[in-house]
Amino acid sequence: MAKRDYYEVLGVERGASEAELKKAYRRLAMKHHPDRNPDDKASEELFKEANEAYEVLSDASKRAAYDQYGHAGVDPSMGGGGGGFGAGGANFSDIFGDVFSDFFGGGGRGGGRGGPQRGSDLRYTLELNLEEAVRGTTVNIRVPTLVNCKPCDGSGAKKGSSPVTCPTCGGIGQVRMQQGFFSVQQTCPRCHGQGKIISDPCESCNGEGRVEEYKTLSVKVPAGVDTGDRIRLSGEGEAGPQGGPNGDLYVVINVREHPIFQRDGKHLYCEVPISFTDAALGGEMEVPTLDGRVKLKIPEGTQTGKQFRLRGKGVAPVRGGGPGDLMCRVAVETPVNLSKRQRELLEEFRESLQSDESHSPKASGWFEGVKRFFGDL
Repeated sequence: MAKRDYYEVLGVERGASEAELKKAYRRLAMKHHPDRNPDDKASEELFKEANEAYEVLSDASKRAAYDQYGHAGVDPSMGGGGGGFGAGGANFSDIFGDVFSDFFGGGGRGGGRGGPQRGSDLRYTLELNLEEAVRGTTVNIRVPTLVNCKPCDGSGAKKGSSPVTCPTCGGIGQVRMQQGFFSVQQTCPRCHGQGKIISDPCESCNGEGRVEEYKTLSVKVPAGVDTGDRIRLSGEGEAGPQGGPNGDLYVVINVREHPIFQRDGKHLYCEVPISFTDAALGGEMEVPTLDGRVKLKIPEGTQTGKQFRLRGKGVAPVRGGGPGDLMCRVAVETPVNLSKRQRELLEEFRESLQSDESHSPKASGWFEGVKRFFGDL
């Protein structure tokens, strides 16, 4: 019986990428695997056909020969130079282990995880106020972590003893299992991939090699940090299993809200309330900065929303560069709780303005716009 085109078998185009080939093969193999289709000869043949196609097309040299000469280029019985299915190239059990490791719960390729491993990194969120973040500070933090057990020096074995080679996997950390007519590897269930077991565990850590402990660290926070910035403390993370090196500790900065200032990068913003009379007549007032008070001149006729820039009164960025600016936005306050005399004066003032629209340029322009709007309707 003539063989089908390998690209047709996998259901891919001739220019398919390696990832597309693997995806197509995985789909077919999972569908027609004999363990999912017992006593189904048709599925078994489709499974073998998909494996043969993938074995050829996943090998660059075989694929080139197949593309040029067809089946004759990869089948020795037809005079081709390449090896047939199962001859050379990728080992079938390797392909199976790579693609179906999740199906069987095995480890796929590679050896065990035996030997010391690096410890996990830790994260600590450090709360700062704005002044501390802008000027920099040094703080002490208390961090829970795993450290090497001192009595066993991180080995997990009782003092005077040591871990022994796992008899189940022979120290490899992997065991080979038979799945139908396939042989696959998976993590050793006894040593969990370590290759060694502890027959006489340390009483202090119960064989873990690590114990939980709080440690106090001094953290130097550079000036100019902002929310989301990270400070790395090398080697201050968890101790590694089996005496492995420590991970790192990442201190993540979170700057609390400030009652006066809002920060945007290197610039600061604040709202400055001014009286109705100061806005109309102009004047001078003191405004706060992180370096103390400064005088701000208010010109006459200042409107709500007017923004004044105080150069260099912002934040010097932690990564260098000049300091930002402080932007002061004016908010004109309407007077409240007026006395009888104050109301009388304001009534007189309002009457004096009604005959002259030049005192309210925005209002006159707005009313003109409203008239045009309704006129267009």
